Amino acid sequence: MSTAASAKNGTWRNWGGNVAARPAREVTPASVDELAAAVRKAAEDGLTVKAVGTGHSFTSIAATDGVLIRPQLLTGIRNIDRDSMTVTVEAGTPLKRLNLALAREGLSLTNMGDIMEQTVSGATSTGTHGTGRESGSIAAQIRGLELVTADGSVLSCSEKENPEVFAAARIGLGALGVVTAITFAVEPVFLLTAREEPMSFDKVTSAFDELWAENEHFEFYWFPHTGSTNTKRNNRSAGPEKPVPRLQGWIEDEFLSNGVFQVAQWVGRAAPGTIPSIARISSKALSSRTYTDIPYKVFTSPRRVRFVEMEYAVPREAVVETLRELRATIERSGLKVSFPVEVRTAPADDITLSTASGRDSAYIAVHMVKGTPYQAYFTAAERIFTAHEGRPHWGKIHTRDAEYFAGVYPRFDEFTALRDRLDPDRRFQNDYLRRVLGA
Repeated sequence: MSTAASAKNGTWRNWGGNVAARPAREVTPASVDELAAAVRKAAEDGLTVKAVGTGHSFTSIAATDGVLIRPQLLTGIRNIDRDSMTVTVEAGTPLKRLNLALAREGLSLTNMGDIMEQTVSGATSTGTHGTGRESGSIAAQIRGLELVTADGSVLSCSEKENPEVFAAARIGLGALGVVTAITFAVEPVFLLTAREEPMSFDKVTSAFDELWAENEHFEFYWFPHTGSTNTKRNNRSAGPEKPVPRLQGWIEDEFLSNGVFQVAQWVGRAAPGTIPSIARISSKALSSRTYTDIPYKVFTSPRRVRFVEMEYAVPREAVVETLRELRATIERSGLKVSFPVEVRTAPADDITLSTASGRDSAYIAVHMVKGTPYQAYFTAAERIFTAHEGRPHWGKIHTRDAEYFAGVYPRFDEFTALRDRLDPDRRFQNDYLRRVLGA
């Protein structure tokens, strides 16, 4: 099954199946020049422009009724600079291909998210992240960007060149231009030892600060309706390499985490009353394991069960209180939640509209299986997150608008002023950007 978004009868749909759009036309440029020409032609025809990756966003951030740009021909590595330890890649390159290519060259990104199906530009433009005590989102590892702006010109930016554009465009929401290439910082490939083990909700929340401080990458999943979590600690290792044995990996990562989990979701959809019992069984199915491997094999895992998701970044010091409130709300409300809640962290960064901009952050992600009514759960969760000045992930479901963002992002006006300069005619506008950035 393809993990990418689908297009049928001229209708574009995202991976989660909750967003659809009918663009006036689609363009698949084979070069930056062709992309620039497509933007200029759209302007002549009075059409807006949106680039789309693999459709892994649950918001309508990439939806357009204008020109839809598909970047699948703009892929591959342009340049590896071992002196500066950077790699420059075309914007449509899937993270999976980048990770594999870097590993072959004995290189790696420092940190990454838990899936690698997205394009590099789609992942960074929406602020996709993993978990880390000192290492931030994928966008925080960017050292240079190339983008086609509204007038069809190609703009390069870095800390030295057009630094005000660089500050914003690393997580640009598609509002400042179409990203055509990204330069990432890389390092020699290293080993990570992953330690996964069940832990009670009460223990993980009471010891959260220590677990965060003692591990380079700490995260956990809490199973609603239970007092159980599954924790994961990833730390650098001198080796030796000790990957998960193939059969065990298939049983745990495919059979349990995808196959059995999918069946459990189907049962829960058909009979919501069974969800608490299924959750108790699911939370006990995964046992402890420890393994050592190269980064992308530790950070990322296959996600075949389709879902919709909301995720908010709260100040790191507020995460335990926020989680306890979420748990109490689920228990009080009679909501039946079949998907685990994911908790990760990121250090403060200097990107204008990064969810971790200027503050150490913790992420709480809530999910529902594709096709189930999620509104009541997400609305209840969002009320808790926003009470803690939460910032929603730009690519995940939320109901916030420009007025709210102006309150939780100190540099919000800096971003909108830059957008006024780079895209005065709103060539890259769509309904989502109108809501989150203002008209």
